[in-house]
Amino acid sequence: MSNKKIQHKPIDERVLASAAKHHHDPQAALEVLTELQASRGRLDGETITDVARALHIPVERAFGVASFYSMLTVQRPGLPEDEPQPGLTVRVCDGPVCWLHGAGAVRQAVGQAATNDSSIKIERTSCLGLCERAPSALVSRSDGLQAQAGPLSPNTAAALLAGDYGPLTDYSQPLPGELRVMMANAGKIDPLSLQSALEHGAYCGLASALQRQSEEVIAEMEASGLTGRGGAGFPVGRKWRFVAQAAATPKYIICNADESEPLIFKDRVLIDTNPHQILEGMAIAGYACGAQTGFIYIRGEYAGQAGKLENAIAQAEAAGWLGENIQGSGFSFYVHVHRGAGAYICGEETALIESLEGKRGEPRNRPPYPPTAGYLGKPTLVNNVESYAATPAIACNGAAWYRSLSSYPVPGTKMYMILGHVNRPGLFEAPFGLTLRQVIDDFGGGMRRGSKFHFALTGGAAGTIVNQSLLDTPIDYTSGASGISLGAGSFLVCDQHVSPVAFLRELLHFFTVESCGKCTPCRQGTQRSYELLVGLAESQGRRGSVNELLNLAQVLQTASFCGLGQSVAIPLRSAIKSFETNFHSAEVE
Repeated sequence: MSNKKIQHKPIDERVLASAAKHHHDPQAALEVLTELQASRGRLDGETITDVARALHIPVERAFGVASFYSMLTVQRPGLPEDEPQPGLTVRVCDGPVCWLHGAGAVRQAVGQAATNDSSIKIERTSCLGLCERAPSALVSRSDGLQAQAGPLSPNTAAALLAGDYGPLTDYSQPLPGELRVMMANAGKIDPLSLQSALEHGAYCGLASALQRQSEEVIAEMEASGLTGRGGAGFPVGRKWRFVAQAAATPKYIICNADESEPLIFKDRVLIDTNPHQILEGMAIAGYACGAQTGFIYIRGEYAGQAGKLENAIAQAEAAGWLGENIQGSGFSFYVHVHRGAGAYICGEETALIESLEGKRGEPRNRPPYPPTAGYLGKPTLVNNVESYAATPAIACNGAAWYRSLSSYPVPGTKMYMILGHVNRPGLFEAPFGLTLRQVIDDFGGGMRRGSKFHFALTGGAAGTIVNQSLLDTPIDYTSGASGISLGAGSFLVCDQHVSPVAFLRELLHFFTVESCGKCTPCRQGTQRSYELLVGLAESQGRRGSVNELLNLAQVLQTASFCGLGQSVAIPLRSAIKSFETNFHSAEVE
C-alpha cells in the first residue's frame, strides 16, 4: 500500500479570500458559497471542494450545503466550464397569491421578452414575500445586486427587464380603525437614520430596561401577555424565562426573519420602516436572558432589508446603543445579520439554527428545545421579527399600558395582511378578535367590483381554507378549534371565479417543492397529494382520490418529522370539509 499523500492543487485565491473574510469559520459555509456564486454566476465542483478545504469541513458537507438552497446553483456535470454566466436572473414567483393574479402569464411574457438575450435567465421561485405586489419577481444581477419587483403583468415584462420594478407600497398613513404600536413610526422616521429614529423614541425601551434587574424585565414581559407572532402564539415572557434560567453559557438571541411562507410579508414591512425597533427588542431580550450575541436570520430574497439592518447595526454600535458596554451600563450586546439562500424550511426554528451553523437547513429532533440546547448546543431564544418589534413599547410604557390597548382577551396589537380579490390589499395593525368579514370590509375595502366572497385561506399557507359560514367568527390563536386559524395573521380572499380544488393544488405545489426531503411522509406525502389534486382540478380524479387525500393528511400530520409536513394537513382537511361537493364531483369512474 502506498504511503504517498494525495497532492491537491492550491486552493483558488478567491476562495481563500472569502474564507479569510469569515475567519475560516466552518459555520460560514453558506456565506462563502453565496459570495463565490455572486462573483462566478454558479458553483462548480472544484470551487465547492476548495471551500471545504478552506473552511476545514468535509467535502460532502460543503456539497450538501451547496445543493440544498434554491438560490445556489451548482453547475451540472457535462456543461463547459466556460459557459457564459447569466447577466440577469429573473425569478418569477408562482406562489398561491401570485398564481391567483396571473403569474403564469407573466412568466411566459418575461420569457418571450428575453428570447433574444442569452444573458437573461428566467426561473420560477416560491413565494418572495412580496404578496401585496403580486405577481412579483426577484431580479438578480451578476454583480450580486438584487431588486424586488411587482405588481407585474404581461404588458410590463419588457419594462421589468429594462429596470422598471414597479411602485413600492406606502404604509405611512394608517387606515381607519388601525391601532398602531409596531407601525407607529412608519413613514415618520427615516429607516436609514439613527438620529431620526432617536427623535421618535428609539432605544427608550432599552434605556428603561437597563435601569432594572433582568428578572424585572422578564416579569414585565410576562405580565404584558405578549405572545409569539410567528404563528404559534407561545407566551414571549415564558420563553425568555426558560432561556434565562438555563444553566449553560453563553446564551444566544435569534431573530427569525426567514419570512418564506406564502401570504406573509409583515416582517419585511417592519424592517423597511423601522429597523432600529427590531434591534432594540433583541437587545432588551439579550439583557433579560443574559445573552451578549444576537443573530438575525433573514431570507436571501430580502437583500435590501438585510442591508437596512446592517446599516442600522453599524449606526447603533457607533452611538453606543449596541456593542460593548451599552450606554455605560456594563451590558454588551452584538448583533449579526445572517442571510439565507432560499429555503422555506429554515423558518422552522431548529432548521434555522442548523443553517446558521453552516449546515443544510434540516430540522432537528426535539427535545431538546432551543431554550436549553439551541445554537452550538447552548441556550437560545428564537423569536419572530414582530415579537421583537413589539418589545420596546412594552419596556418603555409598561405591561398595564399594553394590556389597555385592547378589550379582547388577547392583549396588544397584531400585524395583519389582507390579499386577493379585495379593493385594498396590504397590511394593517389592530387588536385581536377581528372577524374575517371585518378584515375584508373595514381594512380590505370590501370585495372588488364583480367579485363575491367564495372562500379564504386564513393564517398563511399552512392555514385553514374557509367558506362564508365562518365570516363572523372572532379570530385569535384559539379560533383554529372553530375552523378558522390566525397563524401569522394573513388572509387571502378568493371570489366566485376561483376553484377551491385548483387553489389547493397550487398550495400543495408550494409544499411539494419546499419540502426539505428529510422524512418520507412529507417528501412523498406532499408529492402524492399534489398529483391527486392535479387530477381533481382537471375533473379527472379517480374514484377514491378524496379519501386518499384525507388519509394522506392523517399520515402527514402524525408521521412527518417537523411542522412543515404536519401542517399540510390543515389546508387539506379544511378545504375538503368546506367544499366537499366540489372535490367529490371532480372524481370520475
